[in-house]
Amino acid sequence: MLLKLDRLAFPMKTVFTLAEELRRNPERVAIAQALTMDASKPLMGLKGTYGFFGSEAWWRGIEERRTPLRYEAGKISRAYCGGQDRSEINNTVDLVTSDDRVIRVGIFTNDEQDIALFREGSWVEVVHALDELKRPARDSSINHVEITLEMAVSFRPID
Repeated sequence: MLLKLDRLAFPMKTVFTLAEELRRNPERVAIAQALTMDASKPLMGLKGTYGFFGSEAWWRGIEERRTPLRYEAGKISRAYCGGQDRSEINNTVDLVTSDDRVIRVGIFTNDEQDIALFREGSWVEVVHALDELKRPARDSSINHVEITLEMAVSFRPID
């Protein structure tokens, strides 16, 4: 586990791991790897800098911290359905971080029932891998995609 939840003073539930998602959906790995290797699509997909998505080398890069990681954490100020498709199921939260920034984070779960834990006042921790895309950024720098690796939420709102 990349998230170190035992340092917190309240109980958390890990509701998403990419490893579990890829076990359930192995074709996602095959599709991503095929696009990385497809020379006819030089601006689509991952570059493969840290290994092919989902491969042993890719996971080792994450474990050894060669792949850049971004951790985010905060208290939910709002849970809602973001995007153009209207639904009754929340898929996004706004988090207030320890330095009072508000960040928007998508909700990821391996079990849809866990979405109910994402409510105002709950604490969320998430870690993303920043994997390089083939297409450079507009300023020609390295362009990254954020791949959610793990997400956890408190069992109840915190004080």
